[in-house]
Amino acid sequence: MSEPQPRGIKFREPPVFERGAPGRSGASLPPLDVPDVDPAALFGALARKEAAGLPEVSEPEAYRHYLRLSQWNFCIDSQLFPLGSCTMKYNPKINEWAARIPAFASLHPLTPEALSQGSLEVMWRLQEALCEISGMDGCSLQPSAGAQGELCGLMMMRAFHESKGRSPKKVFIPESAHGTNAASCTLNGLVAVKIEKNADGITHPEQILAAIEREGGDGDVFGLMITNPNTLGAYETHLPAICKLIHDKGGLVYGDGANTNAIMGRARPGDVGMDVIHINLHKTFTTPHGGGGPGSGPVCFKSHLEPFQPTPVLIRRPEGGYGWDHERPLSLGRLRAFTGNFGMFIRAYAYIREMGGEGLTMASTLAVLNARYLWARLKDHYLAPVPQPCMHEVVLSDSQLERETGVKTLDVAKRLLDYGFHAPTVYFPLVVPGALMIEPTETETRETLDEFVEAMVSILREARETPDLVKQAPHSTVVGRLDEARAARQPRLRWTRD
Repeated sequence: MSEPQPRGIKFREPPVFERGAPGRSGASLPPLDVPDVDPAALFGALARKEAAGLPEVSEPEAYRHYLRLSQWNFCIDSQLFPLGSCTMKYNPKINEWAARIPAFASLHPLTPEALSQGSLEVMWRLQEALCEISGMDGCSLQPSAGAQGELCGLMMMRAFHESKGRSPKKVFIPESAHGTNAASCTLNGLVAVKIEKNADGITHPEQILAAIEREGGDGDVFGLMITNPNTLGAYETHLPAICKLIHDKGGLVYGDGANTNAIMGRARPGDVGMDVIHINLHKTFTTPHGGGGPGSGPVCFKSHLEPFQPTPVLIRRPEGGYGWDHERPLSLGRLRAFTGNFGMFIRAYAYIREMGGEGLTMASTLAVLNARYLWARLKDHYLAPVPQPCMHEVVLSDSQLERETGVKTLDVAKRLLDYGFHAPTVYFPLVVPGALMIEPTETETRETLDEFVEAMVSILREARETPDLVKQAPHSTVVGRLDEARAARQPRLRWTRD
């Protein structure tokens, strides 16, 4: 393969506010057919004293402005988006078609049950599919995202303990779990107890037992929160023994299922002893998230937690059809307005039905294969903090590079932009100095991964030969290196004439 070269420069053009001319318009509006009104009479002191200062441009100028902005953005539809632990995978266009079917897209959330049976059936079928994939007995689609799914799961666990007359507080969380776990504990009035990272990157039963004894013994064990595979990209091989240990101590096990993309069709959290998990539809099941759309973090659970799930509960009636059950006296109540981000349900269900069981298993297989391919090709160039091959994401460290050249993790990430790649996640997980977390997902080809590897190796060579080139990157983007501290403290989010 030829040596990679940075991509072409994207020339900066004047913002739309600096284009156009007074009186120019891209709209053709009919004459005003209602009486003219004095804004001050309607809005008083809130009325504008002068025009809003909107750009006065033609239709082609306005169109070109937005097209140009879209071309300046990094997005999954244009290149590899290797953010780790976020699974920015390709969103199949068939999903978008399904979500835009008028009968779905135009359905009001307050539509009566009798007029929304088709949509309710889709939700029911999605719940059943997620139960099958996770090995759980029940599912609630209500949580808006993974973090709210964590909150929901812990609330269900707390209600379970209270129903038994218990009020334990200690939740044991490995350092390799997702960072939101501790915050969810705090919101529930619980105490997070850290389990430190092992040299092999996974959690061992004796660590949990030692932490329980150190924290005062069995009486205050609320449960365990664990991410599998964890943020180091390693599979928690001791989970059956760990789950049994927690259950023997009277606790419950919460599984962070954000990384289901690595185990789907291969292992089920419910089968190894977990009591409740959340699954990110906007990670594993191809629904867009972040700037691309709302999240969705359904919670799947075992039958002993079923009475405590959020209301209303979607049910299939004995006489046929689907409806909502509001009469759940032990329920934790409603988590959000309405019953979830329905457009995400359509996209996830379309993906599951298109792939089928074999397809979902193959997706996980390829996700792990792609990550291990990157691990094998990069581990001799950048430090690999975990000795075992990774699962869905590879975590590397460039801490040695910084000691040798002064080039930092952020510099490597910025230089990748010049090669046409979005940067991977940096400085996370926090337990790895100079962390680079890369997740290729199952959708990227070997050719794309090879290009990414060659770019990473090329940057390594540049750091040793011309470190200032890397430290001052990016060079070929519309905006160069920003003063990030100032941008965070004094952001300029609106164009002004001065």
